[in-house]
Amino acid sequence: MDTFTAVLELIGINPFVQVPDDILANVFVQAGRSKGPIRVHGTVNDQPYQQTLVRYAGKWRLYINLMMLTNSPRRIGEVLTITLGYNAAAPPVLTCPAFEKALAETPEARQVFDRLSPSRQHELLRHLINLKTEDGLARNLERAIGFLLGKNRFLGRNAP
Repeated sequence: MDTFTAVLELIGINPFVQVPDDILANVFVQAGRSKGPIRVHGTVNDQPYQQTLVRYAGKWRLYINLMMLTNSPRRIGEVLTITLGYNAAAPPVLTCPAFEKALAETPEARQVFDRLSPSRQHELLRHLINLKTEDGLARNLERAIGFLLGKNRFLGRNAP
């Protein structure tokens, strides 16, 4: 785990810090790559976090969200103490047993779901997992399967 200080900056509406080149080099070696999003973890002002290091506009940035730093959009210009290291743990796999059952019962929907991009699959699963009631889940499962079969819109999107 490497430690550095950085000024909290803003790009658009997103607070971020730039990671020093020597620390980036360490993360790249640990990750075994220097392209694409890289999962990292550490602390911001002694508060633990897990985040993804991304390259935007030619520079690697660590975006600082509200869970990492309270009121981060209001703290632009503040100097933060950050520890950063590669997170070798596999990303969590989202599952929704009711959705898996519905896909098993509808092979055509399963085929369409499997052809969706991983980010679109993740979005759909995250929506279903975060529903609070069984009625809401049942309604949304029906909508999701209909969406995959091309019958209706779901999550503000037309059928794939």
